[in-house]
Amino acid sequence: MSTPGFDAIVLDFDGVLAESVDVKTRAFAALYAPHGADVVKRVVEWHLAHGGVSRFEKFRHFHRAFLGRTLAPAEEAELGERFSALVEEAVIAAAWVPGAREFLEGWHARLPLFVASGTPEEELLRIVARRGMAHYFAGVAGAPRKKGAILRDFLERSGAAPARLLMVGDAMTDFDGATEAGVSFLGIAPAGANPFPAGVPVLPDLTGLAVFLAEAQPALSGSAKQ
Repeated sequence: MSTPGFDAIVLDFDGVLAESVDVKTRAFAALYAPHGADVVKRVVEWHLAHGGVSRFEKFRHFHRAFLGRTLAPAEEAELGERFSALVEEAVIAAAWVPGAREFLEGWHARLPLFVASGTPEEELLRIVARRGMAHYFAGVAGAPRKKGAILRDFLERSGAAPARLLMVGDAMTDFDGATEAGVSFLGIAPAGANPFPAGVPVLPDLTGLAVFLAEAQPALSGSAKQ
């Protein structure tokens, strides 16, 4: 069964399904604490402004821009392992974003649902499985692929026309990926903290997503009209 506007839905994970953004913010702060408070402040600010970007891209940027040096591959791998150790269990235990669990329960049998995240894919698959969420999704994908490539893959797998696939995300990385793939977009942002361009539809959480899907048409949603 499809909705009036959409034939498949892709959801980001952190901040859209699980309240796990702060978990990762604290992990980045802990990893860069030995470099001083100013570096931590800049790391946290950049991380929060670039949600959905792979942690490895962030590590490379932080070292280049804030520490003035190139990150060696072995050091990058070590940072990745330390980051995973800090966050994985906490993300598994994180609270649901309001409305997320209810939406998945009510809609996974109605149309294909997918997850597209900047989390490394193997870790993401473990988290989804251990949270008991795997049965909701027709596909789950993460880094190293970027959002645009993931969305093009989900378009092909779902058979949906680009305008009839909706990306639901909380970061400009999600919006940019939707724009690149030519699909529709819905932003998730709390009141007073909307990062998206004017005219992009936004909800504060997923409590109103079912109503949005029932009422929206692709021509009114996000990047399909850009």
